[in-house]
Amino acid sequence: MKAVEEQLELIERGVVDCISRDELKKKLTVSLETERPLKIKAGFDPTAPDLHLGHTVLLQKLKHFQDLGHDVHFLIGDFTGLIGDPTGKSETRKPLTREDISRNAETYKEQVFKILDSYRTTIAFNSEWLGKLDSFDMIRLASELTVARMLERDDFKNRFESGRPISIHEFLYPLIQGYDSVAMEADVELGGTDQLFNLLMGRDMQRSRGQQPQIVLTLPLLEGLDGVNKMSKSLGNYIGITEPPDDIYGKTMSLSDELMFRYYELLSDLSSVEIAELKQGLESGGLHPKDIKQQLARELTARFHSESAALQAEQNFENVFARHKLPEDVEEYTIEADEALWLPKLLVDCGMVSSTSEGRRLIKQNAVSIDGEKVVDTEYMLQPGESVVLKVGKRRFCRVVFA
Repeated sequence: MKAVEEQLELIERGVVDCISRDELKKKLTVSLETERPLKIKAGFDPTAPDLHLGHTVLLQKLKHFQDLGHDVHFLIGDFTGLIGDPTGKSETRKPLTREDISRNAETYKEQVFKILDSYRTTIAFNSEWLGKLDSFDMIRLASELTVARMLERDDFKNRFESGRPISIHEFLYPLIQGYDSVAMEADVELGGTDQLFNLLMGRDMQRSRGQQPQIVLTLPLLEGLDGVNKMSKSLGNYIGITEPPDDIYGKTMSLSDELMFRYYELLSDLSSVEIAELKQGLESGGLHPKDIKQQLARELTARFHSESAALQAEQNFENVFARHKLPEDVEEYTIEADEALWLPKLLVDCGMVSSTSEGRRLIKQNAVSIDGEKVVDTEYMLQPGESVVLKVGKRRFCRVVFA
């Protein structure tokens, strides 16, 4: 293991809250002296089948701990998912079904190892201990927190004051998340800044049971491609880690120069010194913003695919945007037709959109073109003839060949 101060420098990178630094320093010192790795915990409720870069902020910090020689525990909340995390919600969150949880948990296990070392990561499910609690245990657990304390949380407070309903089971969520830390005897727990209340609950519950309270580290919620809102699939401002290489690379290149360094700090494997050198190079004019952004795009694309895929994505990007060429691997769709085709339906058939309504919406947004010419009519009818190239957005292409 590295010296304590060296470890702290990496651990604190990008961190918002550290409760507390003195306690963390003591734990690291004891860990170094006894050669006992710290147990690092981060919990994820399997709410969706695919992860995006926003989720990987915590994974990247787990990797930092793993690189420093500590034990990483990736906790899948298959029990808490049945409740639904109320954090930041203005209404009761719909709980997941057991089928949803099981399906999503399996995809999580596959995706996290694109960042973490599978041989040095423990995957845990909180149903292992929470499923064993009986009704008496749950009542005792509920007695440890008052309603007044729970209403200190902004989301609950706002809902209560505005008359929006709060279900009793939602109050159990922070308690159960805290109990996870007790069951796992966690030394450190990571979470987003919106999870601070829940993370502190773990400290309280560990202390009341005679355990050393865990260190709480919070990390910022990563802004999406718009640079304003939290990365979210529902807002369409996300980069999914299972997306094709061209999409990951192209979306990264669309970041603003300011947001680019935010992503470097939270997601890159470059050291703080190397990132500072890139900033200095930009400020001095020695480096062009595009070159710095390309380095980030290559790193992220390679992480979730491969080095060769990242280089190919870069070449495709250059062909399309710098030289106005088509990607080398543009897909072809062959169709037999003797009459005009409604464009939104053709976009669906080619797999470029999921529905005709999405196709119409994109046409209205001037995001659809045929052979380089924008289409503005949502009722556009394409006449059969020679092959044409459809383009949706900046990165989706399809060559339509008429048989």
